[in-house]
Amino acid sequence: MAEKVLMKGNEAIAEAAIAAGCRHYFGYPITPQTEIAAYMAKRMPKIGGVFLQAESEVSAVNMVIGAASAGVRVMTSSSSPGISLKSEGLSYMAGCDLPALIVNVQRGGPGLGGIQPSQSDYFQATRGGGHGDYHMLVLAPNSVQEMAQLTIQGFALAEKYRMPCMLLADGTMGQMMEPVELPDSAPEMAEKPWALTGTGLSRKHNIINSLSLTPDELERWNIDRYARYAKVEADEVMYEEYLTEDADVCVVGYGIAARVARNAVNAARAKGIKAGMFRPITLWPFPKAALNKLATTCRAFISVELSMGQLIEDVELAIRCSRPVTLCNRTGGMIPSPEQVLASIEEAAAKLN
Repeated sequence: MAEKVLMKGNEAIAEAAIAAGCRHYFGYPITPQTEIAAYMAKRMPKIGGVFLQAESEVSAVNMVIGAASAGVRVMTSSSSPGISLKSEGLSYMAGCDLPALIVNVQRGGPGLGGIQPSQSDYFQATRGGGHGDYHMLVLAPNSVQEMAQLTIQGFALAEKYRMPCMLLADGTMGQMMEPVELPDSAPEMAEKPWALTGTGLSRKHNIINSLSLTPDELERWNIDRYARYAKVEADEVMYEEYLTEDADVCVVGYGIAARVARNAVNAARAKGIKAGMFRPITLWPFPKAALNKLATTCRAFISVELSMGQLIEDVELAIRCSRPVTLCNRTGGMIPSPEQVLASIEEAAAKLN
C-alpha cells in the first residue's frame, strides 16, 4: 500500500476507482458529488481512460450500460435527483446482468430539496430504485478510507455476481477530508466470456438483453437471478459491532450517523449505561441474521438516521419486532448530534428499568 494522503471523500472515490482498474467514467455534475466528475475529467485522459460528461443523467447511465456490455470496468456518480433519473437504466442494467459501480452522494429531498447531506435515498437504493424484481449491492462507507476501500470492493463484487453495485454515501462523507491509503497497483481482472468483445470467428455470438416476451422465460430469468441474490445474501454481508457484548441499548446507524452514534455510545458508557452500536456496511444485503441474533440479548434498539425513518424499517424487520425500536433522526440536511443520540439512549434505558 502507498503512504497515506489527505483527500476529500469524493476524490478518494475517484482515485480508488482508477486504482481498481476503472478507465471509463460517464456522468453529469450535481452537488455534492461534482468533485468526482471533475477529478475524473483531469485524471482519465492522463491514464488512457475515457471521461465523458453526458448531456444528462439519462444519457450517462445508458453509456454505462454500453461500456459494461463490452466487459470494461465502468462507473457513474450522481446525487439524489440524478440517481432518480438514472433509475430506469439501473433496472435495465440489472435485467441484463451487467456489473458497474454507481455512486450516490446523497442530498436532501424530495424534489430538488437542498444540497446538504441526507440519508433519505435508503429505500430507493435498497429496494432496487427502478422497476421490476431486482436488487443492487449497496455499500455504505463511514470514513474516507472506507469510501476508497468499498469503491474497490464494489467493482469486484459487481463483477463476481454480474449485478450493479451502489456506493451510498452522503454529502458529509463526500466533502470531508481524512487521511486515506490507496493500493499501488490495479488488481487483475477476470475474463468475461459473456461480454460483447467481438467473436473473432472463434465462438458463438454473445447476446445481452433484458427483453423477453415469453412469460415462462422471463419467470425463469427472475428465478435464476434471485438464486444468485441468495448467494450474495449468504456470503457477502458486512457489518461492524461496537460494545454490543453486554449492551442493553443498541444504536443502529450507517455512514455519518454511525460516527455520531459511536460518540454517543461512549458518552452513555461513561454514565454507566450499557449501550452499543451496530453498523451495517452492506445495506443490501442487509445483515438481518446478525441483528436478529443481537436482539436475543439487547433489550432496545435506536435507529439513527438522516431521514424521516427508513433504516428503522429494516431494523424492525430484522429483529421481527421482538424488541422496541425508536427513531433518532434529523432531516433537511441536518445531522443528529451526539447529545441528541445520547438523550435517546438515556430515554430508552430508563424505560427498561
